[in-house]
Amino acid sequence: MSALSPLELAWCVLVLLLAYGLRGSTGFGGSVGMPLLALVVPIKILVPAWTLLGLVSSLAILGKDRQHVEVKKFLVFIPWCALGVAVGLYFFATLDSRTLLRALGVMVLGYAAYFFWTTLRPSVESQPPRPSPRFLSPLAAWLAGVVGALFGAMATVFFAMYLDVKTMPKAAFRATVSAMLLALCVGRGIGYWTVGEFTREVWIAFAMAFPVMMFGIWVGDRIHVKLSELAFKRLICAVLFVCSVPLLLR
Repeated sequence: MSALSPLELAWCVLVLLLAYGLRGSTGFGGSVGMPLLALVVPIKILVPAWTLLGLVSSLAILGKDRQHVEVKKFLVFIPWCALGVAVGLYFFATLDSRTLLRALGVMVLGYAAYFFWTTLRPSVESQPPRPSPRFLSPLAAWLAGVVGALFGAMATVFFAMYLDVKTMPKAAFRATVSAMLLALCVGRGIGYWTVGEFTREVWIAFAMAFPVMMFGIWVGDRIHVKLSELAFKRLICAVLFVCSVPLLLR
């Protein structure tokens, strides 16, 4: 980390504010921040440090929002996600990562376009939203596990699909996403600890990023409070669009 130039450090601060501002307002943002930080921070340092940041940021959000967690949805999510992790590890070892990244980008972009279209329909506020097909939730939970094992930060994109944000209040969505991300970070963190990836450089990077992360969450939380339900759902669409861009360009 000491090798980073002042310009690179400024870039890291900007990306952290963006990512955790989104995290504080929508419940996720690592999908945007991690690929951008990887441009200047070595991946062997970034991935474990990002796991620590994800763990702490989830705890910060859940500190006051835990009563909004949809416990049933969270518990059902765990086994499907665990199965996806096993499958993701297999594909990580056998398939070309660039092909997988671009395929994922197309999938996320398509879902974001569909979901944004649903928010533009005249009936979006005058009638109750129709729930997604039943198969979509377990599929999204499974994909979250697959993507989490393959790419780390991109798993949270599928949390939005699993929770079906069209039919879920924003407070419950943000809290439940944070609980799911917390579980994922704990699992990954145990793995990194076991293989000795939490080096001195990782802890330095985490300590440097921590205050910026907390400020970003605070700013995002203020935005979250002021957003209407429709504006919140459109912000989710924007986040998904942004998440797809780094994947398509890889």
